[in-house]
Amino acid sequence: MAANDIFATLPLVRRTASPGGPSGSASWTPNTDVYVTDGGLVVKVELAGMRKEDLELMVEGSQIKISGYRRDDSRTAQCRFVAMEINYGHFESSLELPSGYDLSASRAEYQNGFLRVDVPFAPTTNPGLHHVPISAS
Repeated sequence: MAANDIFATLPLVRRTASPGGPSGSASWTPNTDVYVTDGGLVVKVELAGMRKEDLELMVEGSQIKISGYRRDDSRTAQCRFVAMEINYGHFESSLELPSGYDLSASRAEYQNGFLRVDVPFAPTTNPGLHHVPISAS
């Protein structure tokens, strides 16, 4: 199925954010893009300034849960802000995916401040004729 055909019937991905961190502290929600390619669904999360070790990605049922903690190690206690637009601390974001995706085969990569999660389409259960791509070696 081509990506353009999917947009007409694709249910929206539902996104929720946690109301607070593990101890009730303020929470923030990172900017997130979700899009469909010929291979499946891509979730791309903007997490500038974070270390891979401070991120956690969990898959449960049809839900992807992304959480972590962005540290603020650069400012001192005596600083006075003129502008403050960067969020720090704990975050948690959940995406409820529609059916048709194989979350158990998800792949994730963190590079240059972006977490990218690739979720392939679920294998078709239709035993009918379908195209199988052949890769060159």
